[in-house]
Amino acid sequence: MSVLEKFSLKDKVAVVTGSAQGLGKGYAKGLADAGALVICADLNLSGVQETVNEIRLTGGSAEAVQLNVTKPEMVNESFGEIAAKYGHLDILINNAGVEDINDFVNVTEAQYDKIMGVNLRGAFFTAQAASRIMKKQKSGKILNIGSLGSAIGLAKSAVYCGTKSGILGITRTMAIELAKSNVQVNAIGPGYFRTPMTEPFFQDPEHKKWIEERIPYGRAGTAEDLLGAVIFLCSSASNYMTGQIIYVDGGWLAS
Repeated sequence: MSVLEKFSLKDKVAVVTGSAQGLGKGYAKGLADAGALVICADLNLSGVQETVNEIRLTGGSAEAVQLNVTKPEMVNESFGEIAAKYGHLDILINNAGVEDINDFVNVTEAQYDKIMGVNLRGAFFTAQAASRIMKKQKSGKILNIGSLGSAIGLAKSAVYCGTKSGILGITRTMAIELAKSNVQVNAIGPGYFRTPMTEPFFQDPEHKKWIEERIPYGRAGTAEDLLGAVIFLCSSASNYMTGQIIYVDGGWLAS
């Protein structure tokens, strides 16, 4: 196999959660471009169907599935159906996430439970469901989505940063436990990317200026900026890499 062939996802079956919009939509389209059949999963069925339509228009293969990652029984059932239909489940991009900006002292229990429930609890049990299938087939890639908040604190995002620090912790532990089953578990840590979830930051001129001045590249990232790292970590090119996080942040942490 040539070096470039190692990056191909041809004949792979991938699930991308939270793929109705934002970076999740970008991940799904990128995996399809690399040759994978992508199961686009999201609570927003009409939104995820639009992602599928866009993939198919460019010649890719995709299907839409309505999925609530806060309901482990639903996730297990859905993943079981996917594995039964296609015979294997090769890739999970564990992307579903939410944010609710607030000062730490004003965070309500409802806000805390919502963010923790999707970003950490949801990610944990979604990875668990995928790993049970991958262990049986003795292969698989799980890519968890961290953040700058996995490494540093961010004002007005105390709970979000808590979940993203937790993502790094569970990524390492999953990697250790699944290594003998030839399942690699890694994470990426996107910096500031302009998405529906982060748009409130960019709508505040002062906050937008602060963000862009901190990035050596001088701009927020786009979904395309992440795809090199994503394809690498989902392909056989990264078979000896597990338990790691790659920050894709335009140099934010370096500065």
